[in-house]
Amino acid sequence: MGVGGPFRCPLWVRLSVTEKGQAAIAHELRKKYELNPGDKVVWMDTDEGIVEKKCTRTGGRGMLIPDDTSDAKREEIAEELGQRVRDRRDRNYEEA
Repeated sequence: MGVGGPFRCPLWVRLSVTEKGQAAIAHELRKKYELNPGDKVVWMDTDEGIVEKKCTRTGGRGMLIPDDTSDAKREEIAEELGQRVRDRRDRNYEEA
C-alpha cells in the first residue's frame, strides 16, 4: 500500500517540452517506476488527457497493463483496444 493507506496521492511534476519536442522525466518518477536509460515509454492520448506509461511486455501480448491483471480482464481490454483501433481506422478513411 502506498503512503496514506489505500488512497493514492498523485505526484505532480511540471516539465517543459523542447523545440525538438523532447521532455525529460523527473527523477522522482524515473525512480518510482524504475525507468532506466534505454527503457521505452509511450504517450497515450485519452479522454482525460495525455497518459505516459512504461512499455512492458507481459502475458497481455504487449499491452500496457499491470502484471496482476486477470486473463479475463486482459481479453476485455484487448477487445476494447481492438475496437478503438478499428474505429480510428474507419474515421481516418472517412476523413481522407
